[in-house]
Amino acid sequence: MIAEELTAQGTDATVINRGIAGDRAVDLERRWDDEVLAEHPDVLTVYVGVNDMWRRFDSDDPTTAEAFEATYRRLLRSVRAESLLLVEPYFVPVRDEQRAWLDDLDAKRAVVARLAGETGARLVPLHEAMTRAAAELGTEAVVPDGVHPTPTGSRIIAEAWLAAAADVSTIAAGAEAHR
Repeated sequence: MIAEELTAQGTDATVINRGIAGDRAVDLERRWDDEVLAEHPDVLTVYVGVNDMWRRFDSDDPTTAEAFEATYRRLLRSVRAESLLLVEPYFVPVRDEQRAWLDDLDAKRAVVARLAGETGARLVPLHEAMTRAAAELGTEAVVPDGVHPTPTGSRIIAEAWLAAAADVSTIAAGAEAHR
């Protein structure tokens, strides 16, 4: 959706998605240089965190906020801040017992927001937007399992990214100047 919108705006962008469902920050770190930085992106979006929360509850394999932050910081060391967007992880509880999961995720959301502020990256806020949309439209219409978006949820994510990016051509031009 983002690629389509960028094309419609007249931006000559190639969008490459290196995301892998189920990855945590440590999984992304293992392939960061070869699969992400090797592409020499002008604009880089980092979207990680919900699985760092989820694995605590589905596999008894927790990632502390401190470990998540340490890994995330290592990832960001080699990235140009003026070309960086950090996506806030979100989760919409679908069962009562999942409400407690938000405490774990809130710490990771805070890490992403803090790192965006420290690096000058643009923050793509999703948690409140997805929570609000699920309350208004129904969870099934937006994110039936709390994590994986429907087309409606995907549109909300794309719109949040586009709003945060504001003018991707300016971001890309700035990144090109710093190559």
